[in-house]
Order: sequence, then C-alpha cells, then structure tokens
Amino acid sequence: MARRKKSFPCGHKGYGQICHRCAQKQDNLAKKREERQQWEATFAEDPIDLSALPRNVVLKARQILVGIATQRDYREFRGKRLRHDRFIISIPVTRNYRLICRDCGSNLVPQEVVSHEDYNVCKPGG
Repeated sequence: MARRKKSFPCGHKGYGQICHRCAQKQDNLAKKREERQQWEATFAEDPIDLSALPRNVVLKARQILVGIATQRDYREFRGKRLRHDRFIISIPVTRNYRLICRDCGSNLVPQEVVSHEDYNVCKPGG
C-alpha cells in the first residue's frame, strides 16, 4: 500500500506527524532571537551609548574604550586634540565614525561616538 503525502495546516506537504520545514524555521528564529538578546545585553556594560551604531563600529569602539580605561595614550589610537577646544580629543573608530573624549587632567572621559558627517558639521563637545 503506497503512502500518500498529507497536507499540513501551514500548506506544506509531507509524510511525518509535523511539518519539519516550519519546525526548522522556528528553531532558526529562536536562535536568532537569543543571539540578538545576548548582543543587546552587552550594551549595559558600555560607558557610553553605542546601541545605535553598526556592529563593526561597536566592536572597534569597545576596543578603544578598554584601552582608554587602562590608561593607554590616546595617540596610540591616532587620536588628536581639536584646535578650537584643546580639552576635546577625537579618536577615529572607523573611516566614518569618531570617538569624542574630554580630557579631565589625568584621564580621558568618553563622551560619544559620532558619524564623520555629524563630526564635520558642528564642533563636537560644544
């Protein structure tokens, strides 16, 4: 006796008790959701808000923030003091983003990460 494919409520056809296509899709969605929650949980540890930035910028900014926190010199990251306000330091994160820090004597305090467009339009830190 030949077995016939049965139609599942989702519209797929198969021989089993459940639709394996939909089950696999649900598993993938659950994994992606969990990875996203883990990624979003890492933002709680950052000294400044990095949540609106692309992933590669966030990872690079975190490396620089750790370096600054361990008292490494900002010039190691190609950082420069601004001409109009010598207490503000701009550190390039990527080609399109800059980390703005304020010099408070013995340490640097990170202010924000801005896009290069925003950085060029106004004077940061003002």
